[in-house]
Amino acid sequence: MDAGAKAAAKTAAKTSGWIKPYLHAYRWQFAAAAILGAIAILSSAALLFTSGYLISRSSLQPENILMVYVPIVLVRAFGFSKAFFQYVERLTGHDAALRILAKMRTRLYSIVEPQALTMRSKYKSGDLLGLLAEDIEQLQNIFLKIVLPALSSLLVYGTAIVMLGRFDGSFALLMALYSGLWLFLMPLVALRLSIKRRRSFKAKRNQLYTKLTDALYGMSDWTLSGRSAQFIADFAKDRKEMTELDNKLRRWEWNWQLMMRCSTALAVIMMAVWAADMAAGGTFVPSFIAAMALVAMPIMDAFVKTGDAVYHIPDYSDSLRRLKQLEQTSGSNKREISAAARHAEQLQEQLPPEEPLHQVNIKIEQMDFTYDGALVPTLQQISLNAPQGASIAVLGRSGSGKSTLLNLMLGELAPNRGTITVNGLPAYQLEGADFSVLNQKPYLFDTTVANNIRLGKPDATDEEVRRAAEQVGLHAMIESLPDGYHTRMEETGSRFSGGERQRIALARILLQNRPVVLLDEPSVGLDTLTERKLMATMFEVLKGKTLIWFTHHLSGMEKMDEILFLEEGKVLMRGRHEQLLAAEPRYRRLYELDDV
Repeated sequence: MDAGAKAAAKTAAKTSGWIKPYLHAYRWQFAAAAILGAIAILSSAALLFTSGYLISRSSLQPENILMVYVPIVLVRAFGFSKAFFQYVERLTGHDAALRILAKMRTRLYSIVEPQALTMRSKYKSGDLLGLLAEDIEQLQNIFLKIVLPALSSLLVYGTAIVMLGRFDGSFALLMALYSGLWLFLMPLVALRLSIKRRRSFKAKRNQLYTKLTDALYGMSDWTLSGRSAQFIADFAKDRKEMTELDNKLRRWEWNWQLMMRCSTALAVIMMAVWAADMAAGGTFVPSFIAAMALVAMPIMDAFVKTGDAVYHIPDYSDSLRRLKQLEQTSGSNKREISAAARHAEQLQEQLPPEEPLHQVNIKIEQMDFTYDGALVPTLQQISLNAPQGASIAVLGRSGSGKSTLLNLMLGELAPNRGTITVNGLPAYQLEGADFSVLNQKPYLFDTTVANNIRLGKPDATDEEVRRAAEQVGLHAMIESLPDGYHTRMEETGSRFSGGERQRIALARILLQNRPVVLLDEPSVGLDTLTERKLMATMFEVLKGKTLIWFTHHLSGMEKMDEILFLEEGKVLMRGRHEQLLAAEPRYRRLYELDDV
């Protein structure tokens, strides 16, 4: 890691800012990139200046080619220098921006990963997906499309006005005011006009993403209630409104860009008229008229690009706001959990030393939970008894309270009323020490297969890793890979299928060897055959462990000792699979609809 990257990491750790700390840490790289960008713009201006002079001078039919030899050489030199400095500027600026982006991704992961379950219960899936997929990516554009062009434009602005002032101070002042209008004032006007349009469009788009994500999780309920046609009609209407907003935004941007281009044309005319007046007065030779007029084009173009970038600022500010809100939420959760952990340590110090627990009993008695600021409880009157080895399913559509109940078991939340205990101790004091969790999308990293499995037990031997892979049915497949267990997974495990990724996560759980396993929709996104094979493997290798399965699918319910069906935070139905099939018509319809 270079010095700039180390400084960025240290600075980011000291402050919650998402822009200034990184900008300060890489200030010299950005300064160099801005200077190189300014030189590239000035090289472009010099290229057009010498080109205009060469064309004008050549039209006078000089007696000897030597009379235009110097402009010919300068045209070639400035042409090469423009491309060279532009390339080096982009290389320098993108290097700094991508290093910052890597630090931001690491920082976001450090915020989300420890609190993933809690955050999923507080944020809609579509919102969190949008955050990860878009907001962090947006921030690099602040450096590349706003900061660097603005710095380069300021350098060019000052240089051009100073050089023009050497010929005519009054005209230099006029051009300073005119170009300053388009560099400073007009971008602010554009920003003010674009804020409302862009925020409306983005809010509508996020609303659509969230609605579609929630609908996918609750598809069975939409179909069962006969309201699928209504959902499709409402979604189509919202989609049409978003398209209309998008078209209005694009028309406004097109009109704005047209006006900016006209400002460049007007600057060229002003320079041509001034140069002609100077030539008439004997200050310039006529060959300089076209040269001076053409100089305005690349300089004004640089100012226009800076103005074009400004009306995207609302997008970036929304991303920054969401990231800061996420960071604040994470900090609050961490403080609450740290306080609970300190309290648990104090209780443990009062207890006599004992061997690590192998038998775990989970008991929930008349438990209620309500999020801060919510008017309606998320969970009400929940009771459950799960002795060691029990298998319990918690059914319910999205928003029924499944994720909140899982978080309460892990100790990330504390009930408002009633109790949830693990071997007699409040769950929030134990921080899920006896629990393993198999999520919908397990974290897989761009390292070897063996290292990904070994995350369940960092000191596991190669033999233990191999044995875990054999238990979940992956050993033969891994051995067939080019480098066996040393084959790299690639980012997010993209070279493996969904079922194989879940089996790798299951192998980690076997290495952890904890008495309770929480299954959080582990088969979502898998085809029916892969899902059934995965579930069969899980029930086989996890025998003797307590299984609590949170899902909205009914496949595999016949293997569970007890089923709790949640709706709006309450237990609507409970019992064994056979009992519910016989006694509950709604459960029977859902089971048939699920095509089990």
